[in-house]
Parts: sequence; C-alpha cells; structure tokens
Amino acid sequence: MAVVVLFGSETGTAEEVADKIADVLVDHDAEVRDMLEYEVSEIDTDDFHVIICSTYGDGELPTGAEPFYDALVEDEPDLSGLRFALFGLGDRIYEDTFNRGGEIIAEKLIELGATQVHEHARHDSSSAVRPKAQAEEWAKELTDLLAG
Repeated sequence: MAVVVLFGSETGTAEEVADKIADVLVDHDAEVRDMLEYEVSEIDTDDFHVIICSTYGDGELPTGAEPFYDALVEDEPDLSGLRFALFGLGDRIYEDTFNRGGEIIAEKLIELGATQVHEHARHDSSSAVRPKAQAEEWAKELTDLLAG
C-alpha cells in the first residue's frame, strides 16, 4: 500500500505540511502530490491518502484545491475502499468557518464512499504551535495506525 499525501493550498503552508508528513511516513513510500496536478482518475482506492487542506476566505477551499474538488463533484468516482486522514489548516479567529476547507473535501470523499480514519487534525494559525510541528506529531500517530 502506497501513501499519497495530497495538498490543497493558497499560500504554500499546506505544501510545507505535506512535505513534513511525507518525511515522517517515509517508510510507507509516501508521495507528495499537489491537488492542482492530481487527476481524480488517478485515485487508487488501494492507496492510503493523507489530505492536507487549508481554508481560505469565508470558509472556502483554497485555489489549489478547487479543481480537484470540482472534478470529484463532476465525475462522482466510486471511492469505496479508499481510506484517508485529514490535516486541516485554518484560523480560530474565524469560528464559524475554522478549518472548513478540509471538512469540505472530507465530506465529498465520504459521500463518494471513502472512509476517514485517524483524528482530523485542525491547525490554528492563531496559536503558537507551528503547522509543521503539529503535523509531525500527528503523522507519527498515523504511522502507528498504518503499521497496525
């Protein structure tokens, strides 16, 4: 089983987080992919997917995730058997839409038959915790789950 670390970003933080998670998951052949360059037809439900998605504007998807999401909506692939984990990026100042970008992607994946595993990590850019530090700890827990 390969691991696909898929990120959707506006400013690049999600990509940095994706790289950090892939470093932790190196023993699982983790491959980092940008949602802008990842076709829905490429999804292999045998692979484990780690989704990293920021939130932009008023709780919307970042520009880097929109084409992938739109393709999921349009193509409606059967994602039965796909397992994924989610790391969201947001700012708690925006209470009503905090980490909504990741939730939008997760809801669509689940609607198409995928199963979310592991804790939904929700980084808060207003906190003192650096995104890559939180991602590293979260990915270590994910490593245990993937090994089990």
